[in-house]
Amino acid sequence: MRAGIEKMNVYCGSAAINVKELAVRRNLDNERFENLLMREKTVPMPYEDPVTNAVNAAKPIIDRLSKEEKESIDMVITCTESGLDFGKSLSTYVHHYLELGRNCRLFEMKNACYSGTAGFQMAVNFIFSQVAPGKKVLLIATDITRASVVEGLSELGYAEPSSGSGAVAMLISDNPLIFEVDKGANGYYGYEVMDSCRPIPDHEAGNADLSLLSYLDCCEKTFLEYQKRVENADYQDSFDYLVFHTPFGGMVKGAHRTNMRKFKRAKPNEIETDFQQRVEPSLHYCQRVGNIMGATAHLALASAIDNGDFSVPKRLGIFSYGSGCSSEFYSGVVTPKSQEILREYGLKEHLNDRYVMTMDEYEEVIYSNKDIRFGLRDLEIDFNRFPKPFNHVKGKNKLVFSAIKDFHRKYEWV
Repeated sequence: MRAGIEKMNVYCGSAAINVKELAVRRNLDNERFENLLMREKTVPMPYEDPVTNAVNAAKPIIDRLSKEEKESIDMVITCTESGLDFGKSLSTYVHHYLELGRNCRLFEMKNACYSGTAGFQMAVNFIFSQVAPGKKVLLIATDITRASVVEGLSELGYAEPSSGSGAVAMLISDNPLIFEVDKGANGYYGYEVMDSCRPIPDHEAGNADLSLLSYLDCCEKTFLEYQKRVENADYQDSFDYLVFHTPFGGMVKGAHRTNMRKFKRAKPNEIETDFQQRVEPSLHYCQRVGNIMGATAHLALASAIDNGDFSVPKRLGIFSYGSGCSSEFYSGVVTPKSQEILREYGLKEHLNDRYVMTMDEYEEVIYSNKDIRFGLRDLEIDFNRFPKPFNHVKGKNKLVFSAIKDFHRKYEWV
């Protein structure tokens, strides 16, 4: 019995900024900023939200399916910590705008940055269970960070250059053309820790140092548990590539360095070479998008598949972490065909097509975000306020957020 990712696509908005320019504007220490290993980040525009990101990521997948394949989608799972309502799931909006059949489970999962993996494991095990043979799951991890003058920009610090917006959509089935999971090869680890939280929907709080320590702890302990369950598993020899939840590239580099020291007693030059060969391909897209929370581990997976060498089938190890905390290490196989199929979706081209904003334009967006608060009864989005980035979605059949009427969100195709 096989299960995993049959189709996969990424959507990371219409606008971005050069984070080096942002660091200069915020007077951030250059040496500390360079340790982030960030190049760009997506800037969520007022007409973009977790629903538009999710639908725009999933639509190219759905459009390529036959009528029979669309009808085989038995479940739509949205994974996010950017929910728009304490009760109503994003999945209902996504299901509606993708015009999927009504005999379908629709629900949402929240577990900080682990949410995408939680949904992925649920979907994969639904396929393995064979309770509905031939059925598929549409899984979408989607998250967004809107910086606002209400928070006070000084509070954001080094989180501002690394926070992003986007979604990763995956069709999970028994025909895992892109990524086939190793059945039963999972090590998970979790405990109570207040490293990061969202005490109110529009604001994140926590302890950055504690979060780093929790991440490193879980990165080690999940692999140790994986070793107990997978005979002869070796951190260096068992995986051709490694993929990590990537809040920023420097955190991944530090975690990999720590693991290589603990598991392999490796020297610095060996660690650096291993990092460049096995980890660096997974960072390309995260370095251009930023941390998209529940979707970040799978954004890193997409980057590894798109940028790695898959002339022959290769095994990937994946580490997922979510604050609070829950974490998991699992693995799977990617083939030359996997890379070929993923590249049909043009992920690099999509990122290159975003409008690159000036710092003045970016700060105008931040100022406008004070008007898009959680829990609004009514709102109208002015598409003309930011015409240049809007032109990067206009005419491309993208879904945009247009209004709220008596708490009900409205969307339009443009």
